[in-house]
Amino acid sequence: MSFEDFKVFYVLSLLGLGSIILAPTLALTVRLPSGERFSELWILGSGHMAEDYPFNVRLNETCKIYLGIGNHMNGLQYYRVLVKFRNGTESSPDALNATPSTLDPLVEYRLFLSNDDVWEKEILFSVQDFVFEGNSCRVSRITINGDIVNLSPIKIATWNEESKGFYFQLFFELWLHKAEFVYHNRFVGIWLNMTKSV
Repeated sequence: MSFEDFKVFYVLSLLGLGSIILAPTLALTVRLPSGERFSELWILGSGHMAEDYPFNVRLNETCKIYLGIGNHMNGLQYYRVLVKFRNGTESSPDALNATPSTLDPLVEYRLFLSNDDVWEKEILFSVQDFVFEGNSCRVSRITINGDIVNLSPIKIATWNEESKGFYFQLFFELWLHKAEFVYHNRFVGIWLNMTKSV
């Protein structure tokens, strides 16, 4: 081996050894791009699966679903979930424009989640007061996890001839705290058909 080859080998060895020694320090200071940051929001049916969702609802019948949130935002997040109820003509969230429903919430949940943590809550609800008047159904009171909510204004659905029912939607909007709570453009919901007891 010539002296020039030895010098090149010596310099490359020093650079390699220096990289190995500095690697832990560089790992603490250099941030590589991370994957996509997102939040999950879901509803599961009564059997804790993506099936068996309540649909035909009778007066005072208790229905069960599971609401879940997953944090994949690469850090601690402060979430708010707004529970809302609407008929088919009222405001719903708009995913294209990232705007929430203009309806007032019935119930609100607030929680902190660390990165990759999951929160899940059993939601028990029942429609406490609805009446059929001719071609419409009026809902005035709902219970959600023991909290009785008087609907104001009263929700009215007209008979849907095509789908043969009186349809209302129970839905959940996800909000994220930055300097204040902002709509996180995530929502899930289930449609409910009010039916007479047999």
